[in-house]
Amino acid sequence: MTITEKLGSWWAVFIENLPNITVALVVLLTSIFLSRLLYKVTLKVVSKRVKQNSVSKLIARVTSLLTVLTGLMLALGALNLGKSVTGLLTGAGISGIIIGLALQGTLSNTIAGIVLSFRKNIRIGNWIETNSYSGEVVDIALNYLVLREADNNMVILPNKTVMENPFKNYSLTSKMRVVLDCGVSYNSDLEKVQEITGNVINKYYNQDEINEKLEFYYTEFGNSSIDFIARFWIYGKSGVDKLKAKSKIIMELKKEFDREGITIPFPMRTLHLDDHSLSSSKAISDLVNSN
Repeated sequence: MTITEKLGSWWAVFIENLPNITVALVVLLTSIFLSRLLYKVTLKVVSKRVKQNSVSKLIARVTSLLTVLTGLMLALGALNLGKSVTGLLTGAGISGIIIGLALQGTLSNTIAGIVLSFRKNIRIGNWIETNSYSGEVVDIALNYLVLREADNNMVILPNKTVMENPFKNYSLTSKMRVVLDCGVSYNSDLEKVQEITGNVINKYYNQDEINEKLEFYYTEFGNSSIDFIARFWIYGKSGVDKLKAKSKIIMELKKEFDREGITIPFPMRTLHLDDHSLSSSKAISDLVNSN
């Protein structure tokens, strides 16, 4: 067969299949148009439910891609390329299994990131404690979660570890309890110490207004002090709020104790040396001085 004859046969086949080609092009172009429209609509709808932009865009892109793939399959079917469609689906299935096994950890983190983005008990801006880390959630990406600790260090946690382990979210409630440990000298008036502590705490964090109760307990006779704990409540949603409140009370309580002559003693140790220890110490001292 000559080249002219071959080109003529191709032209004849093209003319014969022109209606199918037209239908296929219309279907493909329509699917592309619909994919763009669905992308915008899906992104707008999902953004209202999901705070993480990357997750919203991912869902919108997947919806758009599925629309185009559906249009492609229909277009190939209109061209009577059923075997090609079957081959494509088979190849996609095998490739999907291989890729899924190779990227199992990454896919697990991605799925966990999507789930975390939809959860109501963890949001960007919340202060959480998880996996021995505590900080503000600044980002929930597809594969990882970012925490900003109180010292401004960033902690990157795989989403899978956050999903599989318990976490404490301080931002879910508006109140936090602060525990203050302290000790006073043995000659202190303990009733007065309790009264002063309660007055200082209520001056800056009135427990009646917070609708909570201040707790004060003496805990033990320490080596150089009588120790107590004071537990009180504050309005706060982060570990920083708790640190600020504790720091404030420590400063104000120290000032008030100083005014009232109440001492917070230093830890003290008494060393007893026998004659043999004193002789050894003197010998070491003489040797050092001679050198």
